[in-house]
Amino acid sequence: MHKVAYISKEGLAALQAEHRDLVTAQRPAVARMIGAAIELGDLSENADYESAKREQAFLEGRIATIERLISEAVLIEDVSASDRVVVGSRVTIGSDQGEEVYTLVGVSEARPAAGLISHDSPIGRAMLGKRVGEQAVVATPGGSFSFQILGVA
Repeated sequence: MHKVAYISKEGLAALQAEHRDLVTAQRPAVARMIGAAIELGDLSENADYESAKREQAFLEGRIATIERLISEAVLIEDVSASDRVVVGSRVTIGSDQGEEVYTLVGVSEARPAAGLISHDSPIGRAMLGKRVGEQAVVATPGGSFSFQILGVA
């Protein structure tokens, strides 16, 4: 099953900038490293050549990953008119532990420590579609966790 790859405008711009850097700066630099290593002669025991080839493989893999992410990306639209939690919503929740604020983002942008949680995470899935005042329950390995939606922006 194919999952939707939601991304914010900022996240898309960051991916595009990383792709541009990898293709225009880093790829040519690695090619020069490989060329210089080849000039040293015997490639069978050339550590510089092996290192440059590993770097090239990593670089090409990252470029391919970014290109796939960009091609599959679904841009998160303006969600300010929605009274329900959708991808892109900034959600205030309340529980026994107090209030917390999260922004629901796509998987590739999730950084829980920064308050950016994936729509596909257990808490994200529990929030989706909820309105202010509604309760949500999340099953965790340590037991269930319940919270109330206090605000949606």
